[in-house]
Amino acid sequence: MKAVEITEHGGPEVLRLVDRPVPSPGAFEVRIRVAAAGVNRPEILQRMGLYPPPPGASDVPGLEASGVIDAVGASVTRWKAGDEVCALLTGGGYAEYALAHEGSCLPVPHGVSLKDAAGLPETTFTVWANVFDDAGLKPGEALLVHGGSSGIGVTAIKLAGAWGARVFATASSDEKIAAILKFGADAAFNYNSDKWEDLIGKLGGADVVLDMAGGDFLARNLEALNAGGRHVSIAMLRGANAQVNIFQIMRKRLRLSGSTMKSRPFEEKARLAAAIEKNVWPLYEAKRLSPATDAIFPLGEVAEAHRRMEAGRHIGKILLDIGG
Repeated sequence: MKAVEITEHGGPEVLRLVDRPVPSPGAFEVRIRVAAAGVNRPEILQRMGLYPPPPGASDVPGLEASGVIDAVGASVTRWKAGDEVCALLTGGGYAEYALAHEGSCLPVPHGVSLKDAAGLPETTFTVWANVFDDAGLKPGEALLVHGGSSGIGVTAIKLAGAWGARVFATASSDEKIAAILKFGADAAFNYNSDKWEDLIGKLGGADVVLDMAGGDFLARNLEALNAGGRHVSIAMLRGANAQVNIFQIMRKRLRLSGSTMKSRPFEEKARLAAAIEKNVWPLYEAKRLSPATDAIFPLGEVAEAHRRMEAGRHIGKILLDIGG
């Protein structure tokens, strides 16, 4: 099979299309003939040597894919050959065949194309796990999400809006602000020029923050949060270190948490998958949610896909077209 290999740590040019053996599924795994794979920032970090795959995972990058199951392990109970699925992976998505744990697979929602479905797992698992499962966002509350034009940002805006919450978002340009307002954000701010924490306070404040920025944004996020607010960190694009006012956390009774997805146990991912299928997939089928695909690149142009993400030009998900 054709697969993408990281020849050495470095820029997009280190990604190379090679021939690899087709993998065989383990007892609880399915093998997917991949139609498309999502491109995510953790794969850029892996390429740079900053985010290695967990033990036992494929060294081929790719944390999500969609396609048709063509083989199942001896202990798999739900899935069979011929099923169309999208899946959260520990790696291996940038290839013609990929392995997934049975509990990390979901059926393609009705009304979503097989290839567009490749962009659903990573963002949906991340948003559901952090905004709803951890922070417990409720209808009528307000969510602040940074990087509102990213794949995760767009998913958070759309899903929180469909859930009945108000949504505030930030982005880096007027073009992106216009886009995320069309995606359903109630208000959007340019994080390069706006004093967004004060503006959000005037609009009633936020109850939950989904933060991909870290660094100097953390203290500003706490300023924007209402009493009893919940702050969830999922990335640190502005730096891993932050200085905060502890008394503000005490006075507002704030809760700070954070997580990664790739290293979670399969049992935890299966629990999240079941919740997503129950609570989120019906929103796609009712046309209250829809995929937001920014661009699709052939597998052989994976370096260009990485360059687009690193340049921050995308609005929504970047996908690799692999076949199927």
